[in-house]
Amino acid sequence: MPQIKQYLTPKQKALVVNLDPNIYGTFAEIGAGQETVRHFFRAGGASGTIAKAMSAYDKDYSDAIYGKEDRNRYVTQNRLRKMLHYEVKLIEERLTKPENSNKKFFSFANTVTTINYEKTFKGHGWVGIMFQAKPGEEYSEIVLHVKFNENDATLQQETLGSLGVNLVYGAFYLNDNPRRLIKSLYDEISIDKVEIDMIDFRGPAFEYVDNRLMSLQLIKNGMTDAVIFNSEGDNMLPADLLYKKDVFAVRGSFRPVTLVNVDMFENGLEMFLKDTGGKPEDTVILFEITIANLKASGDIDERDFLDRVDVLAKLGYTVMISIFSEYYRLVEYFTSYKVRYIGVAMGVNNLVMVFDEDYYKNLSGGILEAFGKFFRKDMRVYLYPYKDPQTHELLSSENLIISENLKELFKYFKLNKRIVDIKNYNPDHAEIYSREILNKIANQENGWENQLPEGVAEMIKERGMFGYKEDIEFEEY
Repeated sequence: MPQIKQYLTPKQKALVVNLDPNIYGTFAEIGAGQETVRHFFRAGGASGTIAKAMSAYDKDYSDAIYGKEDRNRYVTQNRLRKMLHYEVKLIEERLTKPENSNKKFFSFANTVTTINYEKTFKGHGWVGIMFQAKPGEEYSEIVLHVKFNENDATLQQETLGSLGVNLVYGAFYLNDNPRRLIKSLYDEISIDKVEIDMIDFRGPAFEYVDNRLMSLQLIKNGMTDAVIFNSEGDNMLPADLLYKKDVFAVRGSFRPVTLVNVDMFENGLEMFLKDTGGKPEDTVILFEITIANLKASGDIDERDFLDRVDVLAKLGYTVMISIFSEYYRLVEYFTSYKVRYIGVAMGVNNLVMVFDEDYYKNLSGGILEAFGKFFRKDMRVYLYPYKDPQTHELLSSENLIISENLKELFKYFKLNKRIVDIKNYNPDHAEIYSREILNKIANQENGWENQLPEGVAEMIKERGMFGYKEDIEFEEY
């Protein structure tokens, strides 16, 4: 039997919006034509929906309306928000009258650059909407960033138009279910045509929305490879954060963050800054969790996810969630943003996995191809020692057992300082194991508190994180 679509087409969505007598607003589109509003004009009944449609394509004219931008950058989040707020202000000034008291006003905008003639740059853009979920209510906002994957400007414009319609429809009809709203953005759009790597919800319609969870939806739905948010929980555009910077990454499960994680990070970062001669302000520090790690016990537990990132946020760290199970893919991702130097801090166990050939069966060039992508001349592994809980032997790159056919490669990477040991580690942390701590937390055992950074144990107890349940004593009557 043919598969039945469970969603409306962009044309159908545009018509639904047009036929709603209470939805009324403006469209402002820069850089890729008026692709979204075109759908509403063609659907019919647009006169009751569209107050104005414009494309301030010329920079001078655009500047005259929305103001100039620093460094003449027009495809930015700041430009998009200026457009949205300016257009909403005009609506309020011109249409706030008793006869419009039942209207739900909106302003849709995008600022986009499509693929260049040489096809060396595929294009990207910002798309957003400010809208009233109820008449007279304060405005809510949805802003997202897209990266185009198609190799033709016309196709990219068509994709942008469909995406815009999906966003307008979703804002009004799916705002009570942001997860479904996010999925609906790809209605009638193939997942490989465009990437959404940042989304932000604000306003009364999304009062209880956690944008970190919305970032997680982008990963879960295959809409992007990685998302980043800071310690305040704000979603960040990877390109803005990473472009031409030095990057120092620490991968882990962080269930919970232990003194070992902090010791690895602090000492590894100190070595990285000395090696690169970089300044701390030019270095991006990321605590990375893979989606595979989040799924380790089955489906992603969103409470567990928030527990991890809340603790990292308390310590002031920026978090990255990625699909990159293999380290070489992580390094490839960083290099796509033209970063200068890359430092990766890892424990001995993780390095053993890096040298496991079974992980690279999907590559035609096998482990050699992976090593060529991972051990770049501008990348360095900072290796934290591991104390075997059975033998109590301390393992480092000096005594690590590598398979015979990879020993010479291992020596080569050490000789060329692609792998360096963290020497200045704290030996008192050598027997801290996160799994043991997690078991103690869940089983209400003592002795785990002093193995975590200051303030973390109190946070776990106060909020009942990682399965912690405070014992309740009942009085006898």
